[in-house]
Amino acid sequence: MPAHGNVILTGFMGTGKTTVGRLLAERFDYEFVDTDRVIEQRHGPIPEIFRDHGEGEFRRLERDVADELSERDRLVISTGGRLMVDAVNAARLGATGDVFCLTASVDTILARVIADDSPVERPLLDGTDVLQRITLLLEERAPAYAGFEHVDTEGRKPTEIANEIVDRIVSRHA
Repeated sequence: MPAHGNVILTGFMGTGKTTVGRLLAERFDYEFVDTDRVIEQRHGPIPEIFRDHGEGEFRRLERDVADELSERDRLVISTGGRLMVDAVNAARLGATGDVFCLTASVDTILARVIADDSPVERPLLDGTDVLQRITLLLEERAPAYAGFEHVDTEGRKPTEIANEIVDRIVSRHA
């Protein structure tokens, strides 16, 4: 069990943050929080927020959620793919616990996003060449993601990924 605080998962869409986060929450007996779901519960569907109020308003809502969660403990937090790219969000949430960036190849992310049968809509991929857009967004976010401890999800089961994160946390706080 972590010696302090929270476990924060960041990374691009389709890397397994929600699935792995739920497993970690169960293992640590922590509450699981998905920042995108919090925003949707309070303000409606993310695509509507983007359409009606713009990406800037959505990013403001993310900052509000990050501020709120930074005051809480014993959480596993699955962040939206860009939330931790914001240096203020990263500093606030990062100070509350262990941060892991889940990674996968562009091809794997594309396959997972296409195969995802959940009702989640991804407004940053709407109306575009999805492969090209994923590649561009990953390149833009690479410098920020580089600042976090990486966990490769390529070709791995969620339980394997969760076990690796648990092992890292336990060894770090032993």
